[in-house]
Amino acid sequence: MSFPRPDLEQVFRAAYPRVVAVAARVLGNRHEAEDIAQEVFLTFGRSAVPAGEATGWLSVAAAHTALNHLRTGRRRASREETVGAAETTAPDVAETVIARDERRRVRAALARLPRKQAVALVLRHSGLSYAEVAAALDLSPGSVGTTVRRAESALREELNRHAPSE
Repeated sequence: MSFPRPDLEQVFRAAYPRVVAVAARVLGNRHEAEDIAQEVFLTFGRSAVPAGEATGWLSVAAAHTALNHLRTGRRRASREETVGAAETTAPDVAETVIARDERRRVRAALARLPRKQAVALVLRHSGLSYAEVAAALDLSPGSVGTTVRRAESALREELNRHAPSE
């Protein structure tokens, strides 16, 4: 296979917005999501994935890569700096800080879920249909709803287990 793939530009143009959206859903940051998309497309460019399967493959790869990014804690320093800066500003930003902390808690809980559940949840909540999630994860379409519901339940349990004490 030659590098780059002859279909890379076409696949990139068609799938880039979705890949960024999936990564942004996990990370909550478009700039970092674009970095993830770049990494995913570089991997795709070296792969033998058929163009017809590219969208699903890229969506799953974006979710996996973004979850790995969360799990490794590469964002920890940036989050702490952002929260610290917000806390030193005017008191009327308290709601913003609380909302940011809640999003951080949800992302951390998502990173602790079993991989298949986390990816199914991210893909479904990123706008993929049940059929698209099923194809991307090699599941039967009928099991996607069950997988997503179990993931939502596990996410709630993780959030409750790690709820801040007041």
